[in-house]
Amino acid sequence: MTDRLRKVFIIAGEVSGDALGAKLMEAMRARLGNKVSFEGVGGEAMAGEGLTSLFDMHDIAVMGFSAVIARLPTLITRINRTAEAVLDAKPDILVIIDSPDFTHRVARKVRAVRPDIPVVDYVCPSVWAWRSSRARAMRAYVDHVLALLPFEPKTLETLNGPKATYVGHPLFSTFPARKKGERAAHEKRRLLILPGSRRGEVSRLLPLFNETLKELHQRRSDLDLVLPAVPRLLPLIEASVRDWPVQPKIVTTPAEKIAAFACADAALAASGTVCLELALAGVPMISTYKLDPIARRLRFLVTTWSANLPNLIVDYPVVPEYIDEFIKPAGLARLLDRLLSDTPERAAQLAAFATIRSLMATPGDKAPADMAADTIIAMMRA
Repeated sequence: MTDRLRKVFIIAGEVSGDALGAKLMEAMRARLGNKVSFEGVGGEAMAGEGLTSLFDMHDIAVMGFSAVIARLPTLITRINRTAEAVLDAKPDILVIIDSPDFTHRVARKVRAVRPDIPVVDYVCPSVWAWRSSRARAMRAYVDHVLALLPFEPKTLETLNGPKATYVGHPLFSTFPARKKGERAAHEKRRLLILPGSRRGEVSRLLPLFNETLKELHQRRSDLDLVLPAVPRLLPLIEASVRDWPVQPKIVTTPAEKIAAFACADAALAASGTVCLELALAGVPMISTYKLDPIARRLRFLVTTWSANLPNLIVDYPVVPEYIDEFIKPAGLARLLDRLLSDTPERAAQLAAFATIRSLMATPGDKAPADMAADTIIAMMRA
């Protein structure tokens, strides 16, 4: 590689991608110093690393079918503007981070005009869960995928997708392993209540969690509840838990959440990334989810055997998961009672979580951003 200035065009479309992008920019600067510049789309974290975003990232941070339809004219305008900006910048590499409904459309447009610009996709789309045909289609406009989950490179290979490298997950260091036999210095059994981070899922799950806790409270009176909440949903959550048999301690900051995970005995959780957080922190759990009406009708499109990341990583159903009509409060309470005690069910989950930490470790415990930066720098145009 020559000693000239390297130009990187980087696109993130949501908060999690913005955080990944900021860490990546920092890692690339640590290697290239003032010989690298960045243009693109990002949020506050990437702005903190010096990126001037082409437009407000929140213009493209939409989720759900109805939300996409409502914002479609804006999204199309932003896709075209971003692709034109990439072509004008003539970067040495294009890095797209998650948000595939936006970033992949930009990459396709760039590849059609400038096939010589390498394209790296940081965060593998969930081709292992649904629309697996996307993997093969990606080969036309993505040269390399940087995967956050250890099974994704093999999945892409099986589906004839682009080459992929596992670079590690940022959650791995956020939730350190609990020492064997370590337990919090509290007499009661601490149960985490994790109803999700979106208003719809929280509204659907909290009544179910209330009924489950009523059943559990009849079995044991030694419960200490902690509920990590998204601040914007605090009024909804506070109103919903007023009549619970045990009042939870509601925490809202990342530090409080990590501290709660470190001393929890078990968790009742909405299915999602939080289940991976719990596994890494060594907290046995039950995973639940109640779909909205539209998602329920589209459930047949899901091809994965599990919606729970810990199960997918170890490739067997160690974490019980219950969806929609299969959720029964009495059954959830019985299983939670088992997970809160020294039982074979609890031991099996803890053993699997140790395996997950082993599978997700990177060589020399290298940080994900460092792994990603090294791969991207090696792929830059000469």
